[in-house]
Amino acid sequence: MTIETIKKAKAHQVYKTKDGQRVPGVTTILGILDKPALKYWANKIGLLGIEVNKYVDELADIGTLTHYRVGCEFAGRQADLSDYSANQISLSDNSMLSFYDWQKAHKIEPISNELQLVSEEYGYGGTCDIYCLLDGKKTLIDLKTGKAIYDDHLLQVSAYRFLLIENGYEVEETRILNIPRAENEEFMERKLADPDAYFEIFIYCKKIYDLKKKIGMR
Repeated sequence: MTIETIKKAKAHQVYKTKDGQRVPGVTTILGILDKPALKYWANKIGLLGIEVNKYVDELADIGTLTHYRVGCEFAGRQADLSDYSANQISLSDNSMLSFYDWQKAHKIEPISNELQLVSEEYGYGGTCDIYCLLDGKKTLIDLKTGKAIYDDHLLQVSAYRFLLIENGYEVEETRILNIPRAENEEFMERKLADPDAYFEIFIYCKKIYDLKKKIGMR
């Protein structure tokens, strides 16, 4: 079994099919979906007199760091924290406590991290956060650092699951872990009971994405 490189931050990834054709990523495709909760949250933050961009940037940095550290934990590697401030590391330490509690309750054997794959059948690509043996089952785990697990997250991880299966990886379970960054967030875990149904919705999103691109509609 091999462990892929753990990256500190996800740069924009370019995905290509075997014949060199560039294809969109999962998150790009799901950008067609409306996110009303995000608009409500931004309005609420603004009414509190908080500068939204700075607030989002700080949370994003903490989320990126925590995501990276969890990936290192799954891979059994020491995280390099040199690019982050003492305050960011301290806040990330708090985030990691909930993950450590979850980790203690499971037997984890890493297989691959940050695995970049492309679907030749449907023409899209994606990066699978964690693929491991979790309590003896081959499991895909998608990591989130936010306030909740939203519907588009379920579509996203179902698309990653199909990428693994198409490329010859067995997936017995599919999970999302949401790791909090702040006191008003909480640790959440969600298993996909019917990932095929979510994937069907994702494929419709892909069709809409392709049609909008074809006619030049934003």
